[in-house]
Amino acid sequence: MTYLSPIVKKRLEEKLTKLNKLRPLPKSAIQKLREKFQIEMTYNSNAIEGNSLTLKETFLVINEGITVKGKPLKDHLEAKDHYAALEYLYDLIDKNKKHTISEMLIQNLHQIIIQETDKKWAGRYRNANVIIGGAKHTPPDALQVPQKMINLISWLKTQKNKINIIELSALLHHKLVHIHPFFDGNGRTARLTMNLLLMQTGYPLVIILKNDRKKYYDVLGKADSGKYEPLVKFIAQSVERSLDIYLKTLTPATIKQEKFISLTEISKTTSFSAKYLNLLARQGKLEAYKEGRNWLTSREAVERYLKNRTRQRKKGK
Repeated sequence: MTYLSPIVKKRLEEKLTKLNKLRPLPKSAIQKLREKFQIEMTYNSNAIEGNSLTLKETFLVINEGITVKGKPLKDHLEAKDHYAALEYLYDLIDKNKKHTISEMLIQNLHQIIIQETDKKWAGRYRNANVIIGGAKHTPPDALQVPQKMINLISWLKTQKNKINIIELSALLHHKLVHIHPFFDGNGRTARLTMNLLLMQTGYPLVIILKNDRKKYYDVLGKADSGKYEPLVKFIAQSVERSLDIYLKTLTPATIKQEKFISLTEISKTTSFSAKYLNLLARQGKLEAYKEGRNWLTSREAVERYLKNRTRQRKKGK
């Protein structure tokens, strides 16, 4: 079954092709982007789980070794551990792009993520049952976890060449958090594992934003009841955001590229209101990506949306 719309799938593939054509990428520019994305992901991924450090504080803790007054020690340690897990992830990609995702690799990621906050359970499956606060889903019995993880890896091996990589990464992410194999750090581990799968095929690091936390939990909840389309669409939007930022930064000045501006600015040159453009962006119908709380898009993206809409109307006749 396909969960990603053909239009979005084609768009993402085209953007990845554009990025691949720019390779080999300038080392200095790539290093700066990596560092920016690592800090951003560390902040957002931890903040989704309740970490109180701001983006700037996360940067200071990791790059300057500063202790932020009034913030818990645990939050500082989580930031350092998550950054270390990302270093491990990039190291895997740099050394071997086709590194197989296994139980041991998932446990290694988890071990790094909570190495300083819960040494006893770092990299170890839970031995007791858990309840996820605010969620309808109750994770499986602890005794079932080892077999369910074996089944997950078997499923991944059989599906790897059958399903589109973005759909596969979204489904893997959900299946992992659904099993909830660890006492703590399941979400962070799932987001990193999903990224490993995507980065192996050339996609940049994908960040789920703290500002989208409510939507993120909502689409995961829908996936719990077998509705995977909203989750896949949500992950695809996050993938596109990273692609757009990489292309915007790395495309040489000699190559004409689209200028992404706010929906309010775009609405002044089209017949659509900023509110309607926002709806199209959230639905994945309009190419757009988020900076903070604001959606950005381009005039060319609106034109492509209009062309696709006209084409679909003609087909519907």
